[in-house]
Amino acid sequence: MADKQATVYVIDLGPTLSRVHPSRGECDLDYALTYIWDKITATMSTGRKTDVIGVVGFRTENTDNAMATADGYENICVLAPISQFLLDHLRDLKRALVPSRGKGKGGDGFSAICIAVDMIMRYCRKLKYIRNIVLVTDGRGEWDDEGCEDIVGQIQEEGINLTALGVDFDDEEYGFVEEGKVPKKARNEKVIKKMVEACNEGGQELGIFGTLAEAISELGKPRLKKIRPKRLRPLSPSTSSDILALLSRNPSVRAPILPKLRGWDPVNARAYQIEDGTTAGGMMDIEKEQMEKGYNYGRTIVPISATDEAITVLETEPGLRIIGFVPVEKYRRYFSMSTTNAIVGAKDNLKASMALSSLIHALFELESLIDVQVPFSEDVRHYRFPPLDKVKTVSGKVLEKHRFLPTPHVEKLMSDYVDKMDLMVANEDEGEPEYATVDETFSPILHRINQIVRWRAVHPDEPLPLAHDILTKYSYPPKTLLGVSTNALQKLIEASDVKRVDPKLAGRKRGREQPAPKSGLDVEALLTSAAPSVPKKAKISSANPIPDFKNKLRTTEDLSDLKEAGKEMLAVLKELIKYSLADANYGRVCEILKVMREEYIEYDEPGIYNIVLQRLKEAIVSEELDGDRMECWDGIRYNRLGLITKGESERVEVDDAAARRFLWG
Repeated sequence: MADKQATVYVIDLGPTLSRVHPSRGECDLDYALTYIWDKITATMSTGRKTDVIGVVGFRTENTDNAMATADGYENICVLAPISQFLLDHLRDLKRALVPSRGKGKGGDGFSAICIAVDMIMRYCRKLKYIRNIVLVTDGRGEWDDEGCEDIVGQIQEEGINLTALGVDFDDEEYGFVEEGKVPKKARNEKVIKKMVEACNEGGQELGIFGTLAEAISELGKPRLKKIRPKRLRPLSPSTSSDILALLSRNPSVRAPILPKLRGWDPVNARAYQIEDGTTAGGMMDIEKEQMEKGYNYGRTIVPISATDEAITVLETEPGLRIIGFVPVEKYRRYFSMSTTNAIVGAKDNLKASMALSSLIHALFELESLIDVQVPFSEDVRHYRFPPLDKVKTVSGKVLEKHRFLPTPHVEKLMSDYVDKMDLMVANEDEGEPEYATVDETFSPILHRINQIVRWRAVHPDEPLPLAHDILTKYSYPPKTLLGVSTNALQKLIEASDVKRVDPKLAGRKRGREQPAPKSGLDVEALLTSAAPSVPKKAKISSANPIPDFKNKLRTTEDLSDLKEAGKEMLAVLKELIKYSLADANYGRVCEILKVMREEYIEYDEPGIYNIVLQRLKEAIVSEELDGDRMECWDGIRYNRLGLITKGESERVEVDDAAARRFLWG
C-alpha cells in the first residue's frame, strides 16, 4: 500500500506575476502554473484518497486564513483546504489563480509558509504522512525574515519537506543567472535560500531550493512509482473507461465533464422498441421483461427463452481442483498466457495454511509449476518458414544463386553497415558507456497518454501539447551514427541494386518466379501461342467475371487500368443483382466481391475496392436495382466483405469504427 501524503502548494499571486517575459511569451504566473498543474494533476490521476492537496495564495487582494486577525497575515488566502483533489476542485482553483490587481504591501511570503505548516499540522496530526510544502514565487514581494528560526524549527519538528522554486532565480549549478536583477529580488532570493538551507541542518534533508526553469525542464521525465516488489505485472495505458470510472466517483464532476468527453448523458435511460405499423412513427415501446435473447445461427437468429437458457448453464461450485502438474523441463516459457496467480490459505485457518505449505514444498522438490493459464493443444500453432540461407526449387534442387540470396560482397557491405550503426558506441563522444539504458527508456504510449490526460483536465479546449522529447528520443537512430554510416549505406544500396519504384507501378502485382521445367521449354509461351488471342482491353463479361477480372489485372499498365477494371466489375455486380430471381445471384455477388477485395489489397490499391462497394451500397439502398435488394446487402454483411480498413492496408484512412458504421448503418 502506498504511503499517505499531504502536500500544500504556496503560490505567489502578486501583481508582478502578470509581467510577460519576452523569451517565454506568457506571464510569469502562467509559467509557474505549468509546474503546479502538472504536479496536482499527477496526484489526481492516482485516484488515491490518501494523496491530499491544499493550496495557499499570498499577495492576494483579499484575506482568508485561520490567522487573519493576527498582524502580518493580511492578503493571504487558503484557496483550497487539504483534501482529495477532484476535477471540480481543479476548475475552481483555476479560476482563483490569477495575478492580483492590488498594489499594497500585504501578503508576506514567510507568513504564507506558516499558514501551510499550520494546515499540515491540523490535518495530519500525529498520523504517518509524507508532508510537503511547495513554494512558487517571483521573489518581488514582501519577505520579512524576522522569526524565520521559529518557522525552520517547526518544519524540522513536523518533518515537512520544503521545496522553494523561484521564477528566474539564480542557480549556478543549473547554469542560469538573471541579468539586471532588481536589488529587492536579489535580497529576497538570498533570504529564501538561507531559510531552505537551514531546514537541512542537524542531519535532516528537508529543503530544496532552485530555479523554476530547472523544475519545468524535468517535467517531461516520467515519474516512476516506487513499489514494494512482491508481485509484478505489466502496466497498461489508461483507457477511456478508466478515466470515466475515476470521474464518476464524484457526482458533481460527472455532469460537466462526461458529455464533453464523448457525448455521454449522465442520466442512464434505455428504451426498447419493436416495429409496429399501427402506432405513430411505426415503433412501439415494450418492457425489457417482454424480450427474449436471440443468438446467431448462420444467417438466422434463434430465440431462447430464460427457461431454456437455464438448461444450458453449467452448474458449478467455487473452488480449486488440481487435475495434474507439469514438470519444469517439459514446460516452455512462452506457454504462459497469464500472470502467475498467488494462492493463500483462508484467513485464520491454520490447517489450510499448513496443507498449502506442504503442497508448495512438494512442488518445489518435484520442480513442477502451479496456477498459470496455459494453452490447450488446439491453441498452439506451428508455422514453417523457408530457410534464409538457401533456396529450394519444387523439385528439391538447391540454388546457389538467386535474387533472394545475397552475394559475399553484399554480405560484407551489410556487415560494415551494421558495425557503423552499433549502438554500443553511440555515446562514445559524450563519454557515456551505454546507449538507451534501462533507467532512461520509458513506454511512449503509457506516459504520453498520461501527459494528455493531465493536460486535458486543466485545458479542456486547447490543442494537445507535443510529446516530451525524452519519450521520442529513442524513436530515431542517433544522429552521430547516421553521419558515420552514410557512406557504408550508399555502397550497400548500390551493390544491392536498390531502386525507387515508379509511383505509377507501385500498385502493380509482383510476378511470382516459377521454377524452370526439366524439359527447358517455355510452358507459358506454349500455352499463350495455343490459346486464342484475347484483346488486351477486352471487357469483363457477366458470364465469367472473375477470370476476366484477373486476366485484366495481369495486363494492367498503370493505375487507370485498375480503376477501369473496378468500374466494369461494378457494372457486372449491378447487373447480377438487378436481374436476379429472388436471391439466385446473391452468392455470386459475394464471391466476386471477395475476389476483388483480395486482389485490390494485393495490388496495394484498396481505395478502388472501397469506392466500388460504396457505389454498390448506394444502388442497393436507393432500390435502383429492381426494387428491394437489402437481402443481398445482408449477405455482404454476413460474409464480412465491408470496406478495407487501415489495419489491412496503410493506403486507406478508414478505421474499424467507420467500417462497422458503413456495413451495418
